Amino acid sequence: MSLTVLTLNVWHDSGPWPTRRARIREWIERLDPDLIGFQEVLRGEGLDQLAELVDGLDRHCDYVAAQPSWRGEPLAFGNAVASRWPIAERETLALPESGDGERRAALSVTVDAPVGPVSFTCTHLNWKFHHGPVRERQVHALAELVLRRRPREGFPPILAGDMNAEPDSDEMRFLAGLHSIDGAGVYLHDAWRVAGPPGDPGFTWSNRNPHARANLEPDRRIDYVFSGYPRRDGVGLLEECRVVCNDEKDGVWPSDHFGVFAGLRTEPVEGALAWR
Repeated sequence: MSLTVLTLNVWHDSGPWPTRRARIREWIERLDPDLIGFQEVLRGEGLDQLAELVDGLDRHCDYVAAQPSWRGEPLAFGNAVASRWPIAERETLALPESGDGERRAALSVTVDAPVGPVSFTCTHLNWKFHHGPVRERQVHALAELVLRRRPREGFPPILAGDMNAEPDSDEMRFLAGLHSIDGAGVYLHDAWRVAGPPGDPGFTWSNRNPHARANLEPDRRIDYVFSGYPRRDGVGLLEECRVVCNDEKDGVWPSDHFGVFAGLRTEPVEGALAWR
């Protein structure tokens, strides 16, 4: 059995939101993930995208606002979590800023899952191509949050979101244990590196999608699921990872981003090196 995770940047209410919402719902119902992380969610007077996306699905939800909506309306722009199981604890974190008014946040929850407490963090990093230095500070802060909140000897922590950085960037290499920042290091499994289809670049920003193509940006992988090292008995081992929410129907695409879906093992692996 697997614990399954979906992350998707929903592109706030741009484009044909009502029909896009229906497409996203189709994917959620098809995948039936245990944990969902949404980014760019608008919530406030007159609009609650989180409620619309999970209405009737019996999910436990939480939300963190990163900044007010740019339209000057009483709406917040932020990240959301939807869990199959009750949320026992939560913590929010305002991420380091670049000084240009763009603000980002992280929402970290602990859910009471059948496998035991699971720490799940959803985030969204600065988007500009030259914002590598602020993203480095953001991932440094995120790593501290994720590791501090992980259940001791329990299920490995999970971090998901729109990182706005490619796998070979310093900030993503830091999370994957391939680079240090200010003398600090961390190691999380990049689900795509571990369990993605061999030879597939895993692009989540793709010019196949007209919503993305209009921005004149190159194809790249910028949306991720990370997890801590599996338990000694193999619980938490990444078993699958794939790009989802990546099709059109009657001319409607779910979002400008594609999503990422990952599955982590919930049962011990026979013959695992428990002494390691």
